[in-house]
Amino acid sequence: MALEPHLIKLDLKGDERGSLIALEALRNVPFAIKRTYFIFGTLPGVRRGKHAHRRLRQLAVCVHGGCKIALDDGRSQATVELKSPDMALYVPPMLWHEMFDFSEGCVLLVLAEDHYDERDYIRNYEQFLLSVRK
Repeated sequence: MALEPHLIKLDLKGDERGSLIALEALRNVPFAIKRTYFIFGTLPGVRRGKHAHRRLRQLAVCVHGGCKIALDDGRSQATVELKSPDMALYVPPMLWHEMFDFSEGCVLLVLAEDHYDERDYIRNYEQFLLSVRK
């Protein structure tokens, strides 16, 4: 069974030279990482995501700027704001998610436990609700 969505506090290291945050599979990332991508240059008013995954687990981190992520499990909804690179959002399977309200210059890094597979996506919200209720 997948864990519920939750925030993960990342260990921030640094000194007078600057800061560093390490993302490590099966340590502060709760799965082995097979794919990494980042979203940037998002125009004002644009919503990204707007889908769920059947099996894929992901971890999202705003490495620069901030954004909000709307989460929906088919029964309840919540919105999480990511605005610091030392906070990550764990996104389990079967969770509809939409990213929005990107700050200027926002870079959202996403770590995924598997390679891209279009068959894993549910892109229609009504189909998602039917799948959740089964």
